[in-house]
Order: sequence, then C-alpha cells, then structure tokens
Amino acid sequence: MAVLGQGRAHGACSLLHAAGTGYGASMALDLPIMVRVLDKKSKREVHDDDGVLPHVVDAWTAAGHALPIDEDSLHWAVQSKIPAREGLKSSSALCIAAVRALCDSTDTSLELHEEVAIAVDSQIRAGITLTGSIDDTWACASGGWKLINANEPDVAQGVLLEGVGPKRDEWKVLLVSRGPRESRPTLEDFLPHQQQFIQALNAIQEGNELVSLTLNGRGVIGATKDHRARILANDALVNGARAAGLSGSGTAIVIVIPVQLEGVANRIKTWYEQKHPDFEIIETRFINPEEKESEE
Repeated sequence: MAVLGQGRAHGACSLLHAAGTGYGASMALDLPIMVRVLDKKSKREVHDDDGVLPHVVDAWTAAGHALPIDEDSLHWAVQSKIPAREGLKSSSALCIAAVRALCDSTDTSLELHEEVAIAVDSQIRAGITLTGSIDDTWACASGGWKLINANEPDVAQGVLLEGVGPKRDEWKVLLVSRGPRESRPTLEDFLPHQQQFIQALNAIQEGNELVSLTLNGRGVIGATKDHRARILANDALVNGARAAGLSGSGTAIVIVIPVQLEGVANRIKTWYEQKHPDFEIIETRFINPEEKESEE
C-alpha cells in the first residue's frame, strides 16, 4: 500500500452562524486532521461519518483536476482530533485536508480560495450544510477568521472582513464535547433569534470576537432549543470564563479563559468533570494566521 499524497487542516469554532443573518465567521482551532490518499484500502476504519470523501472526488474532478489514479482504486486514510458532528467543523476540515491530499498526490498547486471552493462544493454535494459552510471552511484552511457573505457564490469575493482572532498565547480554549446532536436545526429555526445574531455580527465588526462567540452561542441555543447548553455556558461564565457558547449547529460548548488564569481553567474543568462525567473536556488553543498569510 502506497501513500500517494497527504494533506492537513484543523477544526474551528463559530463566531457567527451564517444561518442567523446570512453572514458567517468561524475561528481556527488547534484540532488537527490529516488525510492521506492511498492506492489500496486501509485496514483502519476511515472516519468519514457523513460520507463526504466521494463528494470531494466529484468536486475535484468537476473543477477540472485529474485524479492520481483510477477512481475505483483510490482510497483514503483519516487521522483526526476533531469531534465529529459537534459543530467543530470536522466535515469542513476533512474536505480541506482531502483536497490538499489530492493536490499533493497530483503535484497540483492551488490558491487558498480554490482549495476552499472545492471543499465547499464537496459539502454542498454531500447535503450536509445549511449555508455552504464557507466561513467554516476558510477557518479550517487557515488561521484567524473571515467574515463571509454566505449568499455570494464566489468564495473569494464573499470575504468581507478578516481578523487574526484572539491570540493563541493569551487564551486557553476548553471544549465540552457532548456527542452528536440527534436532530439538526433548519434555517427556519434561526429566524426568531435573529436579533442575537445581529448583535454577534456587530461585535465582530467592532473587533470583539469573544463577545460574538457568546452572543452567537445564545442564538444557536434558541434555534436548537438546547436548554442544557444554556446552563452549561452560563456555568462557565459564572466560574470566570470570558466567553462561552455553542459552536455551529452542534452540541460542543466552547469556553475561552485568559491563559494566566490557570485556577479558573482548573475550576471550570473540575466543575464539569464532577457535574457531567459523561462529557469529555478537550483543552486546545486558537490558531492565528502566520505573518505571511495575514499580509496577504
């Protein structure tokens, strides 16, 4: 079995759900994923819960690119630290990493927006996205965040604003992993909560990403009727977190704490471990753009 190519990406969390206002933004998280293109089937299970990898192949060829080998002989291997179906952008990251693996296997050089466009097309073909997940895919492909117009078909033209985000060395991120949501919300579920999303949008435009994360989370809680998430997020804020909220349409609670407040982080972790032993607490950091990337 030969490895023909490999690609990497990472997870992300929502700052603004695009279903709320038509504008979306997600922030890159240090949750790595690596995808390999193989010429024979791997003995390990391929972690592709939503079946997006065949759609990556379709989107890749639809964009005019050749496969490294015959499609029937092409196989995948996936290593991921991103909890699946919890709003931490596992599908967007998988698609980006798979596109990069195909690039590597065929010596194809793509611009970042071209990678994002193919990955977005893959998710649309798979029928797993409410809004196209363009903001999520940008965040999984690069550091920081980009505010996008979800109704703009041109991925590059849809970027309205971008930022480096909260600095990696200043903030600690705790993720409360609660497993997949049993049923996903519809676009109509978001309409009654539009005011929360408008406030989150305003916060992003003012450079207050952490305020946006919390406000957006409240809007998503309303849309999903996830009242337990409201209690969990409030618990974190009461215990000293600077931001806390649901991510995406999923169940994961994202909690942000100043890195120097180690006692607060430990208290929050202990709180959840004692009160909710069935949840997994994941500790990570934000990913900011590299200097060259931010200059572009």
